[in-house]
Amino acid sequence: MKKNLGVLGLGKSGVAAANLGVKLGYNVFASDLGNKRNIKKLNKKVNTEFGGHSDKILNSDIIVKSPGIRSDIPILKKAIKKKINILSELAFSLKNSKYKKIVAITGTNGKTTTTDLISKIIRSVYKDSMVVGNIGTPLADKALKTRKSAYITIELSSYQLEDTPDFKPDISVLLNITPDHLERHNTMNAYIKAKENVFTNQRRRDYAILNYDDKICKKMSSKVKSNLIFFSKKPLKNGVFYNEGKIVIKFAKEYFEIKPKINIVGSHNIENILAATAASYVADVEPKDIEKVISKYKGLEHRVEFIKTINGVNYYNDSKSTNVDSTRVALESFDKNVLIIMGGRDKGFPYSPLKDLVENRVKAIFLIGEASKKIKRDLNTCTDFYDCDNIENAVNKIHKISKEGDIVLLSPACASFDQFKDFQERGKIFKQLVNKL
Repeated sequence: MKKNLGVLGLGKSGVAAANLGVKLGYNVFASDLGNKRNIKKLNKKVNTEFGGHSDKILNSDIIVKSPGIRSDIPILKKAIKKKINILSELAFSLKNSKYKKIVAITGTNGKTTTTDLISKIIRSVYKDSMVVGNIGTPLADKALKTRKSAYITIELSSYQLEDTPDFKPDISVLLNITPDHLERHNTMNAYIKAKENVFTNQRRRDYAILNYDDKICKKMSSKVKSNLIFFSKKPLKNGVFYNEGKIVIKFAKEYFEIKPKINIVGSHNIENILAATAASYVADVEPKDIEKVISKYKGLEHRVEFIKTINGVNYYNDSKSTNVDSTRVALESFDKNVLIIMGGRDKGFPYSPLKDLVENRVKAIFLIGEASKKIKRDLNTCTDFYDCDNIENAVNKIHKISKEGDIVLLSPACASFDQFKDFQERGKIFKQLVNKL
């Protein structure tokens, strides 16, 4: 007899899980509070309800919960009482995938760039490997196409890790930890605990790669039970580090130096490259192959992405900076003469940690969106401000007053949902406006 699969939430990962369930022979029922935008991608055999979660889903043998849904909602409490097996999309997909090894990447900032680079390095050698997860494609979409010879590189958010407490990757990467998503986790300790799931269950033969320069990561390293590898922008006794333009791989009986051409700006990208080097090396990729891929790597859209130079003014799109710390990282990429566009939907954190950087590197802040007043209040003594309301006004104002040698940076430090569908739309509109100048 067919088993029943329930899916809570029809975002991208929920749709992928429902479709995978149909392919595996389940009777699939999906419930969503009102998300019909992905309905065209849903297999017609999936029964659905919208506008709320009824008790119908309690007829399931398994419930797959989308990462955006909290675990403490009433329908899930009922499911727990009924002892229904509740899985994340990641856990459900891994149970139905084949692979040689899993490489998992998490952290507050830099996940997508690092995941993309690791996947490109690994796929340069292991051709049937793939990249999935928070980077854009749920594993459920590709689970039945996986092979035993493949490395699967996965970008994971704190939400996904919180929902998958028994996760056990062969290689884990933890890039950094700064305050984010506290609206979901409530406390920093809960956020850190979720991130720990990337290495908590690893075996002794596995590898955990952590940022030595990040205080919280360094503290978390005491809980690692697998092979611990640090990466750092400073020389280490053992690990992967940056030294005078070279990347050094140094362990007890191993020593390699590579000197790739680095095409992506910012010290944060040095960290991402070091993490990718360490992960690729323990995934059995030769240093010369790592060097070759890094030298060709141009980075990702919306992450301190160079757009063009107009009259000696360089324009950069960093729309992915949706929190204060990622904007800090972007500002650290430039020494001076920055004209920065900030604002959007506030995420509840102060902007005052940016004061020193703004005072020393920013000529003016161009404010857009709902958070404008708060940003101005937190940084009011640091630089000049222009109230622009929207991104088009900001670009036009900057074009009028910018001078040769200036850096124009869209790095909002806010979510995009007040004026845009997502950060991608915000970045694309910014690029269109710049390219019309």
